[in-house]
Amino acid sequence: MADGFYSEGGYLEKHPNWHTEDASWKASNIFKIINKNSLTPSTIAEIGCGAGEILKQLQQKMSDSVSFTGYEISPQAFELSKSRENEKLKFYLRNLTEIKDVFDLVLLIDVFEHVEDFYGFLREMRGKGKYNVFHIPLDLSVQSVWRGEPLMRKRRNSGHIHYYTKDTALAALKDTGYEVVDYFYTGSYIDLPSRSFKSGLMKLPRKLLYAMNPDFGVRVLGGYSLMVLAK
Repeated sequence: MADGFYSEGGYLEKHPNWHTEDASWKASNIFKIINKNSLTPSTIAEIGCGAGEILKQLQQKMSDSVSFTGYEISPQAFELSKSRENEKLKFYLRNLTEIKDVFDLVLLIDVFEHVEDFYGFLREMRGKGKYNVFHIPLDLSVQSVWRGEPLMRKRRNSGHIHYYTKDTALAALKDTGYEVVDYFYTGSYIDLPSRSFKSGLMKLPRKLLYAMNPDFGVRVLGGYSLMVLAK
């Protein structure tokens, strides 16, 4: 998916709210992995921050001394983010090559599945943060491959051009020089309101199979993402 999909308004057309409705849930999971690993960052940046609502929600959970910076390549998303700025929360319309600062913690929340050269992107990201938090959709499952349409829908509507399981996502980070510190599953299709009748029907089977064996449940029925802390 070309950058123009994001910079020229195609993504905004499909997602007018730029996923702000999911931001509180994502921020809670980011805060969870920060606390779980006893991190005390003073500076936090998000690459591909969209409308900036995740950083706004995260700021409300953390110390007033923490500074937050969001970077985005879409002019439309950048305009949405400006209303969320405050003294400790700033947004910039810049791509990765223009970011020279180093932060205590860098967030990449549902980002690199959109990037054509994701290996090059991940390598270039290294060194931007002392720690990095990734949120990676696990689009590949038995049912998504069997049906086919879920993967193509992700491609059309969300711009996903790479698809991961837990193992391939972690391997991609290790291949590009990251040390994985911690990770856990997040269940957007379980925790958030259902976006379709079919996804609503799948909630109970996903919950039951996940309760029996998380890895097996995610591989078979999907509906989960991976929150990863790496350095």
